[in-house]
Amino acid sequence: MSINTFGHLFRVTTWGESHGPALGATVDGCPPGVPLDEAGLQVWMDRRKPGTSRFTTQRREPDAVRILSGVFEGRTTGTPIQLMIENTDQRSKDYGEIATAFRPGHADLTYHLKYGLRDYRGGGRSSARETAARVAAGGVARAALTALAPDLTITGMMVRMGAHAIDRTRMDIGTVGDNPFWCPDPVMAATWAEYLDQLRKDHDSVGAVIEVVASGVPAGLGAPIYGKLDTDLAAAMMSINAVKAVEIGEGMAAATLTGRDNADEMRMGPDGPEFLSNHAGGILGGISTGQDVVVRFAVKPTSSILTPRRTVNEAGQEMDLVTKGRHDPCVGIRAVPVAEAMMATVLLDHLLLDRGQTGGVRGRIG
Repeated sequence: MSINTFGHLFRVTTWGESHGPALGATVDGCPPGVPLDEAGLQVWMDRRKPGTSRFTTQRREPDAVRILSGVFEGRTTGTPIQLMIENTDQRSKDYGEIATAFRPGHADLTYHLKYGLRDYRGGGRSSARETAARVAAGGVARAALTALAPDLTITGMMVRMGAHAIDRTRMDIGTVGDNPFWCPDPVMAATWAEYLDQLRKDHDSVGAVIEVVASGVPAGLGAPIYGKLDTDLAAAMMSINAVKAVEIGEGMAAATLTGRDNADEMRMGPDGPEFLSNHAGGILGGISTGQDVVVRFAVKPTSSILTPRRTVNEAGQEMDLVTKGRHDPCVGIRAVPVAEAMMATVLLDHLLLDRGQTGGVRGRIG
């Protein structure tokens, strides 16, 4: 496989497999002089790591990240930053029965058809375990953003689990970290807990919708046509394991609105134009407006469940398969920190691109 890198100036290459000795990321293009250490990155790793509640996989991984290069005396040097996370709690024997069988809903079949072989231990590169490397790289991006755009904040949350969506009239961003679901609606968080407990007993799983909001994004990030900020955000979020749809701002709901309702009107404020709404999700013509950048994506249900599913094996024989092992009943829970990391990497990349193209010069209004 050759396509394991994303980004333009801030480039991230992830490596490693779910059941290999380690995985990690090589980060290239980080500006020099950014304060960075392992403890700072570990804060973000601890938000994603498995086994943090009964609602996630019980695989016990410390997800301790090590910085192997690119940092000297606590600051980035401008050279490639090598990040490594050791795997310590693999149980590859759980996957012996699927060595020659294709799990429905997984990449087993497509990897086999494309490459003629696959790492069946937990899915190899297609495993959600790969996202640990993205979160580590996202921590580097956050450190650089703190230095270059100190007012910028990124907040991810789960806004739907299955048929149960949050009530936005009860939405309180400050409560996102108070429950295991990153839910901004405490009442719905309690409902999700009961719902997910029953799903686990039924040997089933469920999908989710994740929303990630970046506030304090400078206006002017992104470029027309093929360099759009929303193009890169959509690609970044879609690249996360199990994501099946991405939307910016109103997204698919924009199709139900009239032009009168959808256009974000403006009035002149003391510091320039002020928008009266944000249906566009903070991006117009592929360029940030200065409003909150709002991205939402749908995560499919975990395909690894203990309920028998019909499939075939490499010999072409039909069979029923139960996927054993330790799996998330709702993988969307741990996708929230991953979404934040991808938002950070894309925003930093576009901030660096803008500095290179325009030097930060902006058109004047008023």
